[in-house]
Formats: sequence, C-alpha cells, structure tokens
Amino acid sequence: MFGNITGTKVGQIFADRRHLRAAGIHAPTMAGIWGAQEGAYSIVLSGGYEDDIDELDYILYTGQGGQDAPGGKQIADQTFTKGNLGLKLSCEYQLPVRVTRGHQIKNGPNSGYRYDGLYRVQKFERVLGERGFLICRF
Repeated sequence: MFGNITGTKVGQIFADRRHLRAAGIHAPTMAGIWGAQEGAYSIVLSGGYEDDIDELDYILYTGQGGQDAPGGKQIADQTFTKGNLGLKLSCEYQLPVRVTRGHQIKNGPNSGYRYDGLYRVQKFERVLGERGFLICRF
C-alpha cells in the first residue's frame, strides 16, 4: 500500500474523494491521513487546518484531530494516534507518503483532487499553532 499506485500518474486529476478511493490513492472519504499502525500511506491537503503550509516542495502538515467538527474549531491538542501515528512512523522508517492536493487550497487544481506524487516526512514535532499542534514537516 506504500508507494506509487500502478496506472496512476503524478498530476492526474480525480473528480472527488470517492474517485481517489477507487484508484487506491487515498481510501478515507473524509480524513486527511490514510494509515496508522504501519505508517501513513497518503495525505490529502484540502484546507482543513489553517496552520498548514504548502509550498509544493515543502509541506507543514497539521495532522488530524482535536477539532469540534471536521474543518471546525480546534478545541483539544492532537495526539500521536491514528493518522498522526502513521505519519510519525513514516518519518521514523522513511516510508513514502502519497500526497494529493484538493481544489480548496491555493496550490490545488481548479476542481477535484490532483495526485502530486511521493513525499517523505523529514521531521515531526509538536508545536503550538494557531489552532492546535503542528505535527509533520515534509
């Protein structure tokens, strides 16, 4: 499940998250991180956390959790569980993570979701941000 998906090309556009799932790029239709106990297989950047930074070749990804509702107000600290644990393990084991950008963000496509290839998590840390703890630097 790690790495490239046969038949998928970098830059390929998918109409929605159901199509990402069908292609095997990113299974969750809501969560931004896919993976946990073995590492993270993929992330989707879609504007859910205001602390995210996306400079195409550098991503500061907030992780998941602590919001009162998806995309809502940060009400609790994040923990290294679920997808956050997956990203931590991907960093420790240097596993590739598939990155997809949604139309909701500045560097995303005009519509749908664009698969942008494999990235490696270079560092993870807990840093107090505007709305919670930042987790991973790609």
